[in-house]
Amino acid sequence: MLALTRNLTRLQTVAPAVVGCRGKHDLPKLPYEYSALEPIISREIMELHHSKHHQTYVTNLNAAEEQLGDAVQKQDVNKIISLQGALRFNGGGHLNHSIFWKNLTSEKTTPSADLKQAINDRFGDFEKFKKELSTITVAIQGSGWGWLGYNKKTGKLDLATCANQDPLEATTGLVPLLGIDVWEHAYYLQYKNVRPKYVEAIFEIVNWKDVSERFAKAK
Repeated sequence: MLALTRNLTRLQTVAPAVVGCRGKHDLPKLPYEYSALEPIISREIMELHHSKHHQTYVTNLNAAEEQLGDAVQKQDVNKIISLQGALRFNGGGHLNHSIFWKNLTSEKTTPSADLKQAINDRFGDFEKFKKELSTITVAIQGSGWGWLGYNKKTGKLDLATCANQDPLEATTGLVPLLGIDVWEHAYYLQYKNVRPKYVEAIFEIVNWKDVSERFAKAK
């Protein structure tokens, strides 16, 4: 109880400054046109996914953070706790999609030499890596994400899945490199209920330059 009181006192002291200087989160612009990823992902899907779904996560994250700032200043522990779900879901949605858009491209790219070697060392070869990531991603029950991440403790690549919009690093400790969104809004208008076909196709538009840069930075 004493520790909780101390933490709340500290939060109350810093919250006005943090909330006062914090800017609102904004919907990031795509590095390409909505139609750029066709025929793999249609313009309609991209426009709805980005301008509607991602925008909703941003809007709700801003609202939750504003409420959190007020709750911290008032030392309202119940309110602080009640906001954790909204912060995780909408914050994760914003983080995940901000990575996802840059993970995709209409250009033909290949992994850097370092990333390719790391993939071979960890999975045997690229095709085995692709099969493993595809398998765990397709098998996600309900909505979620399949990820290639970097394990800072082992210095190796790892695969993981996260439910709903749970962010990879906060959930598993892995640094996100490549994410595959398997919420139905990411593919259903085009691929219907055939998730495996969507997951297979998305590898054709992976921006390996972006993934390689994230790998280099994570190391």
